[in-house]
Parts: sequence; C-alpha cells; structure tokens
Amino acid sequence: MTSNLGQNQLTPEHVQRVLQAVDDNFEAQLRFTQDLVRIPSLREQEHTAQDFLYEAMHKRGLSMDRWKIDVEDIKSHPGFGPVTVSYENAFNVVGSYRPQRQTGRSLILNGHIDVVPTGPVDRWVRSPWDPAIVDGWLYGRGSADMKAGLVANLFAFDAIKAAGYAPGAPIYFQSVVEEECTGNGALAALLRGYKADAVIIPEPEENMLVRANVGVLWFKVKVQGRPTHNREMETGINAIDAAYAAMEALRKIEAKWNGQHKCHRHFEHLDHPINFNIGKIAGGDWPSTVPPWCEFDVRAAIYPGTTADQARAEIEACLAEAAADPRLGGLSPQVEFTGFYAEGYVLEEGSDAENTLRDCHRIAFQSELESFTTPGYLDARVFVIYGDMPTLVYGPRSLDIHGFDERVHIESLRLITKSIALFIAQWCNLQSPVE
Repeated sequence: MTSNLGQNQLTPEHVQRVLQAVDDNFEAQLRFTQDLVRIPSLREQEHTAQDFLYEAMHKRGLSMDRWKIDVEDIKSHPGFGPVTVSYENAFNVVGSYRPQRQTGRSLILNGHIDVVPTGPVDRWVRSPWDPAIVDGWLYGRGSADMKAGLVANLFAFDAIKAAGYAPGAPIYFQSVVEEECTGNGALAALLRGYKADAVIIPEPEENMLVRANVGVLWFKVKVQGRPTHNREMETGINAIDAAYAAMEALRKIEAKWNGQHKCHRHFEHLDHPINFNIGKIAGGDWPSTVPPWCEFDVRAAIYPGTTADQARAEIEACLAEAAADPRLGGLSPQVEFTGFYAEGYVLEEGSDAENTLRDCHRIAFQSELESFTTPGYLDARVFVIYGDMPTLVYGPRSLDIHGFDERVHIESLRLITKSIALFIAQWCNLQSPVE
C-alpha cells in the first residue's frame, strides 16, 4: 500500500532524503554514464546504445516500448525533417512508470542518444570512446551532449526510490534518435502518443534554463561547371569557384537576418544569433581539370516565428539570383533539403513547471535559476510547438561539445541530478512508504 504525502507538501526531511540518495548513488551514476559513452552511437549506429538503455530501464521495472521509426508514419507532419539515410537502426526507446494511483502531474524525461562524428581521432587527447575522469570532468564523445543528461534522468528516479518513496504520477523516460540531424526521433515519440504535463530535457546548458532557441534548416547546394583542360582554363566554368559565389550569396541572407535581431523577442541582445555553417564541401575530379561539379552542405538558423517554408523560399530565391554572378556562368545552384526543417520556439515565462524547477534549482544549487537564449537546435520545439507542453531544457556545464575532447562537469552533473530528482518529487508528488 502507498499513502499520499500531499501535492507540493515536501518537508525538509523529504528533500534531504532525496538529495542524500543522489549523493549515495552518484558513483554508480558516473560508472553507468561511462559505460554508455563507451558505446559509439553515431547516426545509423544508435541501436546498440539503445539496447543498453532498454535493459537498464527494464531492470527498473518500467513498461518498455522500443520501435523502429517509420518515415511513412511521420513524413506528412510539418515538423518532419527530410531523411537521406537508412532508418534500419533508428530505434526509439521509452520506459514508462505508472503509479497504482495518480496523485501528481505527469512528466516526460527526454534525451537523445545520437552523437555527432568525432573528427580526426588523433586530435583528441585520448580515444573519443574512452570516458576518462580527469580534474573533475568526464570526457568522451557524447559525454555532455547528452548521455550524462540521459543517465541523470534515470538516476534521479532511482534517488526517489532509494529515499523510500514512489512518484505519484506517470513518468515517461525517452531515449530518442536523430536529435543531431532532423528531430524526427522526438517527433516520432510525440506522434506515438506520449504526452505529459511537463517535459525536462537535460541538454548541456551550463546549469541554466533555455528561454528560446532558433529553428534550423539543413540543405545541400549543388553547382555545375564546364570542364576543360587547365591550359584552356578561361574557357571553362570552375564549379568550385561557382560554389564560393553561392556561399557569398548565402552570407548576404545571414547578414540580413542577423541585422533583424532587435525585432525578435529574446534575441535583441545577441549580435549574431543567426549562423549559416558550411559544414561539408566536395567537388572536382582531377587537379588538372577545371572542375565540373561542386556541392556543399549548410546548416542555417532561423528565428522563432519564421516557418521553415518561409526561410526556404528566401534561400532558394537568393541562390537563383546568384546565377547572375559570372562565376556561376548563368546556371542557378540546385538546392536539396537534407535534414532539419525545424522552427524555433520560445518558452513562455510563468508556467507552473518553470516555477517548480526554479524552486528545485534553488535548493540544489543554493542560487537562483538563470535563463538564456541559444542559437542552437533543441528537440524541445517538438513538444512546445506540436505538443503544447511546457518543456524545460536545463542541464549541466560542458566544454567542447561537437569538438575535440568533449566533456561534462561532474559536480554540475550531480547538482542537476538533484534538481531533476526534486522536480520529480514536487511535480509528480510522492507516495510513501514503498512496500
């Protein structure tokens, strides 16, 4: 039997028991995080790490749901991102906790399992898959972005149980794929029917709450040249030179959009919130031949309130106008959208979920919770825009995410885990004792 402790009636004893339980199990939490970092979960290779998490959730007595994302199920949704790879190994995992009797508010604890490529491994101090702990930091690809957060979700739940309580509302532990490229994993989870009264996503956010973030588009630009022998170079069209002309045209849009930052709420103080990153480039066939082709991949940011379709139209028009540049020889660049096709979002202030997190952060950190605007993509846009759920992106300090020697700050992670555990206790309500 369980008894209800009362919604929002946590006593100092309840708080102390939960905080102590996080501390008591923190070494095990770090070991678990290291084990997860050791499993490379690059795009199209996420399934082994998902198997690992499936077993961990299953051992905790959660009801398990593991499914392969079917593009046909989600492609008609406005939040869908175009797919250019196989989804053969694109599995989502959700573990569900449900109390015998609901006395609190439900919660989604979400995180992504996919990580970005390592780059040249000889530029790392040690292997990207060697999760060493050095000077208070846990290293490794995905350690911060965001396997530490995924594990914190589970171990915050463990702390509630270890303290002798049980949450009084459903909790859905989500480990999704595709956050680094389309957002389709979170979208698939939403469309599978998972909804709750609040969402927490412990991305590496420097112990702060994200107030707003940009939308993102991925696209490939293809330009054509006219090959000739290099002795007659002036009679050809160099596709690599043409690609640079197309890039310069895109930089004009980037500068234009950045110049509008004062017109967008929460972006007024950022001088350069809109980043167009040329992330890949390839072209040509032979050093002594004027190259007949070149293509490059772009990640472009957009403001909340701008739709992906609106941004796409301006990008395509800009590149069509660039054909007038002599380097393009009158040929318009071709554009293919290849991944993110996502709008940005704003987390409106004053929700019960945010106020609860502020209280929990104050207890764990002994300081006030700060919020900020990020020019990066977050899966929260799925839950905020399409699920109408207050979504709190809030997580530990990090260094060099997406770079060499990525790492997460250990003490920050401990305190974030305490905040999440207290949030579960306050938001979902506690039932006691567990028998």
